[in-house]
Amino acid sequence: MPHLNENYLNLKESYLFSEISHRVNAYIAANPDKKVIRLGIGDVTLPIGSEVIAELHEGVNALANAGTFKGYGPEQGYDFLRNAIVNYYERNNVSIDSDEVFVSDGAKSDTGNITDLFAKDNTILIPDPVYPVYVDTNIMDGRNITYIDANEGNGFLPMPDFNLHADIIYICSPNNPTGAAYNKEQLKTWINYALENNAIILYDSAYECFITDDDLPRSIYAIEGSKNCAIEFCSLSKTAGFTGTRCGYTIVPKSLKFTASTGDTLSLNAMWNRRQTTKFNGVSYIVQKGAAAAFSVEGMAQCKKNIEYYQENARIISKGLAQKNICYFGGINSPYVWFKCPNNMDSWDFFDYLLTNAQVVGTPGAGFGKNGQKFFRLTSFGNRENTIEAMARIANLF
Repeated sequence: MPHLNENYLNLKESYLFSEISHRVNAYIAANPDKKVIRLGIGDVTLPIGSEVIAELHEGVNALANAGTFKGYGPEQGYDFLRNAIVNYYERNNVSIDSDEVFVSDGAKSDTGNITDLFAKDNTILIPDPVYPVYVDTNIMDGRNITYIDANEGNGFLPMPDFNLHADIIYICSPNNPTGAAYNKEQLKTWINYALENNAIILYDSAYECFITDDDLPRSIYAIEGSKNCAIEFCSLSKTAGFTGTRCGYTIVPKSLKFTASTGDTLSLNAMWNRRQTTKFNGVSYIVQKGAAAAFSVEGMAQCKKNIEYYQENARIISKGLAQKNICYFGGINSPYVWFKCPNNMDSWDFFDYLLTNAQVVGTPGAGFGKNGQKFFRLTSFGNRENTIEAMARIANLF
């Protein structure tokens, strides 16, 4: 019989959002007359902008004509999209090269797949609470994880301990689930730590489009020294409403080079390129046409209108919690609002209480780590009417 990857035995029985779906579906089946409002999973609800839709149609039309038909494309992404991403970064005062950009089907895939580049004996540093994919993919590979506490005391923005060594560091800013975001000085400290430890930062910037504070960097590459120690992941899921369309990208600077045990120099850019050309056939031409339009000036203006809508939802959620004197984080430069469960309830107990008594679905903080045990996450991606109604229902409970 085959020898299986028994690291899977160390995973939780089900993925966080699968468990949420199971509980919600069971409640709906037992209470078909109840209107359930979902503010749990971070899935967008507004339609994609007309600039993007027009280019998606152009992509479809191209496949209907022999002269413009596209088959296999470059695994790294078409040049027109890679250059559009470079231009987007330039508009945000960050310089990258197009051959450092790798187009993918989303940041979730890449933050998991990037582990292919690293040996299993690396020390992994992950904040708690955290997006479960970072943890689960390393458990699947059998790596040892060291957790750093993100908590109410540090504003859910833990800083490095220079007496503690790590090889690979996960940072998400603005953070999922807490909504907290590092400023430039804080990120510079993390970069200094990575450089001192000859470590790599895996930086997830999936929510950079929600940043409105000028002191908060949209990219880690806005900080000096970062191109020598950081890989950045981003996605169009929240930026352009591509949760169903699927498109993201990873930036691997060519300056990321390390010495192998043989004495040879290995380039992470070259390694990631080799990995992608071996295991990935690229994102469809149609989707990449739409993605390039999202990064255009007009396309991004349409994206920002949707983002502003979600930001207003976040303000409504935050205001509702503040009126009930419930301590919360995020909601300003993030689509997520992270708050203390009332009456010191555990987060899964609060999940069931909220579902049963208010028919509102959120995400239990315990699903993101032990430091989330007494916390809860709501997202701003619902429609306005449901967001207002959900907060009115919650207000009536406390």
